[in-house]
Amino acid sequence: MFWVGLCIPALLVLYGALLFFTVAHSPGREITLGEFTKLNGDSGIQSATLESQDNRLQFVREGQQYWVGLPTRSDFPNQFLTDSLARGIPVRVDQQKFKQLILPATFVVPALIIVTGFFLFFLLTRSSASSPFLNAAARRGATGRRITFADVAGVDEAVAEAREVRDFLVDSKRFADLGAVAPRGILLVGPPGTGKTLLARAVAGEAGVPFFSTSGAEFVEMYHGVGAARVRDLFRQVRERAPAILFIDEIDALGRTRAESATAGQDERDQTLNQLLVELDGFDRDTGVVLIGATNRPDVLDPALLRRGRFDRQIVVDRPDRLGRLAILEVHARGKLLDPTVDLADLATETPGLTGADLASVLNEAALLSARRGRATIAQEELEEAVERILSGSEGRTQLLSPTDKRAVAYHEAGHALVALALPHAGPVRKLSIVGRGRSSASDVATDDQKVVWSQSELEQRLTYMMGGRAADEMFRGQPTSSSKDDLRQATDLARSMVCELGMSESLGRRALGRPTGGPFLDEHRLDPDYSAVVASEVDREIGALVDRAFVGATQVLTTNRGAFQDLAELLLKRERLRAEDVLAFSDRVVPPGDEAQGPDGRKPRVPRAVARARAPR
Repeated sequence: MFWVGLCIPALLVLYGALLFFTVAHSPGREITLGEFTKLNGDSGIQSATLESQDNRLQFVREGQQYWVGLPTRSDFPNQFLTDSLARGIPVRVDQQKFKQLILPATFVVPALIIVTGFFLFFLLTRSSASSPFLNAAARRGATGRRITFADVAGVDEAVAEAREVRDFLVDSKRFADLGAVAPRGILLVGPPGTGKTLLARAVAGEAGVPFFSTSGAEFVEMYHGVGAARVRDLFRQVRERAPAILFIDEIDALGRTRAESATAGQDERDQTLNQLLVELDGFDRDTGVVLIGATNRPDVLDPALLRRGRFDRQIVVDRPDRLGRLAILEVHARGKLLDPTVDLADLATETPGLTGADLASVLNEAALLSARRGRATIAQEELEEAVERILSGSEGRTQLLSPTDKRAVAYHEAGHALVALALPHAGPVRKLSIVGRGRSSASDVATDDQKVVWSQSELEQRLTYMMGGRAADEMFRGQPTSSSKDDLRQATDLARSMVCELGMSESLGRRALGRPTGGPFLDEHRLDPDYSAVVASEVDREIGALVDRAFVGATQVLTTNRGAFQDLAELLLKRERLRAEDVLAFSDRVVPPGDEAQGPDGRKPRVPRAVARARAPR
């Protein structure tokens, strides 16, 4: 390739030299053919030279040199020679033999340049190690601070599984002596932002081996055969530096299930996947190369890719629990100036469902808020506001509510809070706010203890809590409002799960309805109905009955505790934000369901008509 590449500039120089020597160079002044005819008629020409290759005529008249270009394919030169001989003018014919020799080369050399260029491109494509088009874009790990398992928090089970991979790379002989076969591929499965890439880097950092990372999308091309060539080149690079770790992020872009009838683009993707399967089978057990893949769509991966011998182990990297969130916050708090009053444990309790990436953003957002306010340390106030920014968006300063709408939102959120105080399993409310964030006009954050087992009564209390805002709307406005749109959706989904998945229906019995199918992510699922229209109608009736009973229960709680409900709503309207201690101050005034025979004022409260209808025997 070096010599072929050197030939191209040499041929270009040669072609330039040929052009220089073949271009006509005539001394004197150029004249037109009409001027030459006039001068020739005056009989003042002293001598002339006819250049055969340049097709020019040079002549001398009165001591001055002239030249004229002659028309091609004409008998003008013959007529001029005849007239000149008749007049006795000396005429010399220049054959220009040198130009006759090099003129064919001016056509051959450009063809050689084109052929040499194509040949060089062919050599580059054959050698994938030097081809920027077919070369796999594998990135070596950063040479900065080494990442270890101490930097990975909140996923202790996944770290324990990854330690075995580390042990194999460090001391593979110990496993071989026992007859153990090391895992060939590890698949990290989990929602986005849970630390799959960080865990793979930690394995490489602990083992002290080269770390190669790439993305599955980098192998997908529109040109036929390019993806398979990149897969071959990538595995060649890793084998040359074994023992090593190859990490392919978003492997679902490369390993998606092959279609039965492939289109043109799908056929290229299938060939790339086939080459990956071949390379995985070609891994020698003693090469010390471990492939780690990461995806949040395990449902779309090809079964041939997931079989034993290719990806021998699947490690679930799920969302952290409360203790895991605390550990993650402690890791990301390193190097940040936290106020001594900051309670990371309380912050971990307030952030259920957040991933490691979300928690890192919380601390970074809190640091930005503290710097913007000119504070020397990060206080608990900035951390709590950062959580609200991550969950609900930035504060909507420009979103102005009318006094009527603002009061309606305050009563809606107070309805949720009061029902949560009355029901022990609804979840304690941590804060209330009627300040708009993102697309929401209000927000209330309730903690979730992430229970695994829920009883039917506990789920019914959660339903009642969800309907607390709708009950407050109808008590305050006398009619439904648009504030409870999200509440109705959540309550309907929970009621559907109770009826179809958990068998908590008296009429339908203890059975599961619907076939679960995987959703777009690991923690999502859907139900495909596999029952008759009659059962579907009964399912709709049971879902409606559960939601209606929850609404009646919420209405009963708010009616029984009308005084506390109104005071809480007015306090929220006045201060716009309430902390946990402000909400818990109303606990002593709240009467739980079942104890409403005597209200806080000693009198029996009036039972709403909706509650009376629900209690009346059928």
